[in-house]
Amino acid sequence: MLDPLVVGTDEETHQVTAIISHFIRPGREQGYEEWLHGIATTAHQFKGHLGVSVIRPCDPTHLEYVAIVRFDHYNNLKIWLESSVRQEWLERLQPLIEKPETIQTLTGLETWFTLPNKPMKAPPPRYKMAIVTWLGVFFTISILNRLLVPLLVGLPVLLRTLLVTGLTVALLTYVIMPRLTQLFRKWLYPI
Repeated sequence: MLDPLVVGTDEETHQVTAIISHFIRPGREQGYEEWLHGIATTAHQFKGHLGVSVIRPCDPTHLEYVAIVRFDHYNNLKIWLESSVRQEWLERLQPLIEKPETIQTLTGLETWFTLPNKPMKAPPPRYKMAIVTWLGVFFTISILNRLLVPLLVGLPVLLRTLLVTGLTVALLTYVIMPRLTQLFRKWLYPI
């Protein structure tokens, strides 16, 4: 039933995201919205649930809803996805959708490589993600070494390293990687 793209054990794979796509039958949007509210409320009761974000269709001729579901560990997500409670909700969903749902599971670097308003069908090849990540880390560390490290010279080495690496991760996550992904989108996601 599920074909997750996860590699590793639960101990190695923390915070996991499932991207679930549904194509809704025309005229069934209200029913789907009610179903979505119900299943999201139910999912929230499961251990490790971190939230749901929904991307609603912009084009009335292409009624694809994308739910982005986050859990703290892959095993907790798997328990939810395979639960009898979720299976009951999926049975209620059948009259509302045109084709079976698709599920993609993201656990690592690939979450940095999502494009806004475009659900990712498959992550880019690992070597491409590694090259773009390396560029992001290189430029971020270079800038921080030039601008920030001279200001922190009086601090203990461990504290200085903690500040620089923390700022590096924050910049990569919220500023650098979204822009690099956009810049390299044609190379990362060739059509």
